[in-house]
Amino acid sequence: MIRLVFFLEEPSAEEMLKGILPNILPDHVEPRFIVFEGKQDLEKQLPKRMRHWKMANSKFIVLRDQDAGDCFIIKQSLLEKCKESTPNETIVRIACHELESFYIGDLKAVEKGLGINGLARLQDKKKFREPDRLSNPAQELIRLTKNRYQKVSGSREIGKHLDLKKNLSHSFNVLMKGIERIIVDGL
Repeated sequence: MIRLVFFLEEPSAEEMLKGILPNILPDHVEPRFIVFEGKQDLEKQLPKRMRHWKMANSKFIVLRDQDAGDCFIIKQSLLEKCKESTPNETIVRIACHELESFYIGDLKAVEKGLGINGLARLQDKKKFREPDRLSNPAQELIRLTKNRYQKVSGSREIGKHLDLKKNLSHSFNVLMKGIERIIVDGL
């Protein structure tokens, strides 16, 4: 049994992953979720949590929002914290700018998950073809759904419907490739 341990900034990321992972993880891979109370808590607690992790055959993935920071600096900082804390290789992924860009990258999933007709046809608009470029995807998603999107419940409902092959969010696709790499190559 391999344990795929996700260190996450917020509960909405856990809910999204719970919708996706059953579709891609083989039976011998068990997901585990360590959810923090925001990015500062994740960065502060991550080294200690990794250092004290005792379960054998564990592989780690850290997922954090970029927000207004520099993606490369954030990733490098997290990688350094991981290297100091565990001998296990760890994959760090940054959602550009926020987790919601994953959802805007697949408006069909948002339409299905929230039961709102007509959203999928907006995917061809220039604004939604590169969702990682949106400076505030959470606010955009709230506007698009006329306030029906809520972080945790929306992530739970949308996550089940995300198309793992056709999402327009580059950062979502990089996350999926990282998970696939662990499954196929064992990291």
